[in-house]
Amino acid sequence: MKKTLIIGSIVAVLVLGGFSCGNKYATVNVNANAAAQAAKNAAASVNKNTITKDAAIAAAKALFIKSEANGLDLTNGPCITNNLIADWVVDVVHNPRTAVDDQPENQCSAYRNGTAHHFVELDLNGQFVRAE
Repeated sequence: MKKTLIIGSIVAVLVLGGFSCGNKYATVNVNANAAAQAAKNAAASVNKNTITKDAAIAAAKALFIKSEANGLDLTNGPCITNNLIADWVVDVVHNPRTAVDDQPENQCSAYRNGTAHHFVELDLNGQFVRAE
């Protein structure tokens, strides 16, 4: 079940996102809304207690693509969402971390106040940094 969920999330991002590699530079033609929703739906279809870190990371990356496509300013490392999937938030951070990443206005309030217990951190390019 876990492998199916992870593979399904990745495939959804690549297929719905219109991934193509026609030359030495990978070109990603993103249908960001569809990719993010597919990954979120796949991750949310499992019990809250069985959501894997890999599924949360895949959903976070898809949401990052959507946020970037929608013009969200990511330079200060904002919280992208307080509700990625049950009990998970997504935060953008600098890698390595800077002081701006520790400012409350740039962190996910749901994690800070204990409403959510897990987070995914992505860097300014949408690359995985850490998850707990």
